[in-house]
Amino acid sequence: MTFRTFIRLAAQTQLLPVLESGEETLVGGQAVMEGVMMRAPHSYCVAVRRANGELVTEENPLARVSEKYPIFKYPVLRGVGTLGQAMWLGVKSLNFSTRIAVADEAAKEGKTTEEGKELPGWMMTANLIFSFAFFVVLYKFVPLWLTERVQAVYPAVQNQILFNLVDGLIRIAIFLTFLYALSRYKDIRRLFEFHGAEHKVVYNFESRTPVTTENAQAFSTLHPRCGTSFLLVVMVISMILYMFLPVSGFVEKMIVRVLCIPLVAGLSYELIRFAARKRGSLLALMTAPGLWLQKITTQPPDNAQVDVAIHALNGAMALEKEQGGELVIA
Repeated sequence: MTFRTFIRLAAQTQLLPVLESGEETLVGGQAVMEGVMMRAPHSYCVAVRRANGELVTEENPLARVSEKYPIFKYPVLRGVGTLGQAMWLGVKSLNFSTRIAVADEAAKEGKTTEEGKELPGWMMTANLIFSFAFFVVLYKFVPLWLTERVQAVYPAVQNQILFNLVDGLIRIAIFLTFLYALSRYKDIRRLFEFHGAEHKVVYNFESRTPVTTENAQAFSTLHPRCGTSFLLVVMVISMILYMFLPVSGFVEKMIVRVLCIPLVAGLSYELIRFAARKRGSLLALMTAPGLWLQKITTQPPDNAQVDVAIHALNGAMALEKEQGGELVIA
């Protein structure tokens, strides 16, 4: 694997919460390197277009986490389980698309490599450790450290509510800056175009009209169940939650912020889930900024990219049908 490919993998791992739809709905998906992963209730399919134009896929059965472990059927816990499985599937799908990218790079250099060969375990482990550490440093440590510096200049920030408000606003500012900076890179823009293709095809399917390239292109790239909306809600929920946790000391605050990640994810999941079903409600209005932010994380796809998303959807639904899955829109 080249350094450039590793960096692409690391960047896209960081963007997993932005790119994926973690809710247990009939269909949802995620953009990957030069492709799209689509998931049905009990199966998934990743479709990737190779440099020579060929489409390659990987599909497998995949039970809902709430069916395997009933405890994840309960509110908040269902968010933790569903999002955990979505992250696992997202990493697995990125692994597949990265293998294709490595094979294409080798072919371009006149070398040969096994297309289906798994990436070294240490490399995926290193990527996950790096990604989690980067997340904690960028979104937990840096905002807290900067807020402590602000507090030293403005003592009024010692107030717990004001302290966590400043901390939360700094976190959101960092997130928006990081996201915009990444969007300027060609590889990430391509990823966001496949993200747009995934949304269009999901909308097309949900509309109960034939899923075709022409029909899908008529739909918006902005979808309320997108991970972009979710991540923004996570930051708002965490800011509010921290206001009610009377913890003093930098180290103690850092520990609480890390330990609260599952709780914040579960609460945010419930809000996004409710907003997707009650689009005219007050809570739904709270998720509107996430839709606006998708103007960065989704870009208009070309027909070839939409074709890839449709191919992934068809693969997932065909496997679902083989398993006798119930193909109805909730």
